[in-house]
Amino acid sequence: MPGDAHTDLLDPGQTDRPSGGPAGRPDDGPAAAWLAASGLLEADLIRRDAAPRTLRAYRVDVEGLARWAAPQGLSPAAVGPREIRRYVAHLSERGAAPSTSARKLAALRALFASQREHGMIAQNPAELVATPRRGSQLPKVLSARDAARLLDAIPASSPLEARDRAMFELAYSCGLRAEELVSVGVGDIDHDGEQLRVEGKGRKTRFVPVGEPALAAVRLYLERSRPALAAAADPASRGPAPANLFLSRTGRALGTSDVRRRLQAWTQRAGVGRDASPHSLRHSFATHLLDGGADLRAIQELLGHASVSSTQIYTRVESARLRSAYARSHPRA
Repeated sequence: MPGDAHTDLLDPGQTDRPSGGPAGRPDDGPAAAWLAASGLLEADLIRRDAAPRTLRAYRVDVEGLARWAAPQGLSPAAVGPREIRRYVAHLSERGAAPSTSARKLAALRALFASQREHGMIAQNPAELVATPRRGSQLPKVLSARDAARLLDAIPASSPLEARDRAMFELAYSCGLRAEELVSVGVGDIDHDGEQLRVEGKGRKTRFVPVGEPALAAVRLYLERSRPALAAAADPASRGPAPANLFLSRTGRALGTSDVRRRLQAWTQRAGVGRDASPHSLRHSFATHLLDGGADLRAIQELLGHASVSSTQIYTRVESARLRSAYARSHPRA
């Protein structure tokens, strides 16, 4: 991250900043303390090899608390559990979902853990604040039939169509997160071993089997379509095409928003999976494995979950499916 990434922790033009320095200069008082705390956390995360996306997310969440706390004269050392609870309530009042507040609270726990490690505070106030209860909404899952309809509806007659077919076949075959999908490199696929090397959250590497339909789609894309997309890159402005497997029409690496947009277009055309997202394919992958008899530990490893508790949500999907079937079918349900 650039060295000036934190200079907008507070709006320099705000007039209600506490006294102690010239207006418009966050170089002393609470603003400076939040800037320093954020810098320490960033350094700690970089030492732990945190992903750039994680660094950005934590920075945004820390900035949110800083913007709320500094105008009240609160530095990190002056924030206790009571202030954290007030901030969480503030987020709720502004319409933040419980899941959003829970994510932000996790970032604040990391911030104050960093402060404690460096001897700035005696205890972590965020550890004493309960995580907002998240809703019990189950993940959206395509049926096996709808997943097949979606993938079979994507032709391979043009480079972009062949790319999309290979991309979504691979996503469903391996249960990939969108970020993992766009990060797959050409060299990450072992065609002979029929497996994919995936770099997941926390830079943790796992190897996932790849099904034959996905391998066939990827081979076709590599042979006929990716060279054409790579040739579209403009060396004068962008340099050579990246090593990423999936490229845009201009030869650049795809972003997660590109994947989401393309999936929405194909689900609409196929008439399946309304509001489906790339994560829906990941959820479908796990649910269909469970339906087929795979155990939770195996699914946990394939998904790259750090804890099996994250994987257990799919047992709730199965339970909900069985209850629905019972309600539809049993004469005295």
